[in-house]
Amino acid sequence: MTSTSPDPGLVARLRAAGCVFAEDEAALLESAPVSAPEREEMVVRRVAGEPLELILGWAEFCGLRIRVAPGVFVPRQRSALMVELACRTAERGTARKVLDLGCGTGALGAAIAARLPEAEVWATDIDPAAAECARWNLDKLDHRTRRVLLGDLYDPLPHDLELDVIVANAPYVPSDQIRNMPPEARDHEHHVALDGGADGLDVQRRVIEQAPKHLAPGGVLVIEAGQEQAPITASLMREQGLVAEIHHDEDLYATAVTGTAR
Repeated sequence: MTSTSPDPGLVARLRAAGCVFAEDEAALLESAPVSAPEREEMVVRRVAGEPLELILGWAEFCGLRIRVAPGVFVPRQRSALMVELACRTAERGTARKVLDLGCGTGALGAAIAARLPEAEVWATDIDPAAAECARWNLDKLDHRTRRVLLGDLYDPLPHDLELDVIVANAPYVPSDQIRNMPPEARDHEHHVALDGGADGLDVQRRVIEQAPKHLAPGGVLVIEAGQEQAPITASLMREQGLVAEIHHDEDLYATAVTGTAR
């Protein structure tokens, strides 16, 4: 019987380069539909520290294969908590119009659309590379309405658009902590997707301050946050009249804060 285990030599090369999940990564590299020389080039890039997702051209997120692009924020598995919280609104029958704010690859919007196919999904990002990537990921879904707009946060949206759900994985890393991030993020993702200002909350403040103008009654804002930042994020939501709640998922090592419009 032929073994399905990845080549031990490849696993050893990846492990020596510091890849924590060397066996899983080796299996993914071996499964890529490329020639042997092309695969070796992929391995060399990974050993040099390039993110695996960029090398493969995709990232797995919530059961979907999400296209990624150079410089664009790669979806993290912990953000699945945001998708779960957003989709809970479907139980109340209110998830009709959804916005993926600062969408990056559009992974959050795509995952929500896959679970709520009748929802109207909007997405915005200030980075042209991200907006283009998000268009590809959302357009490939058999989904009713998808609109990806280029611009800063809410600016490109129609003024009369009322949203039932806003998901915002806004950057929340303090500026002076970016240097301590893993090189896969620090060196390969545009800093506009990482830098949250002096305390990490600059972009979140803008998201929260403007949210009430865009949320329908009973609408929900979902923001990913660091565990220590979450109480501040919740307080900012309450200042804007939102009913705030902090959520943790120990399995995903994830924290998110929801704010519901009254």
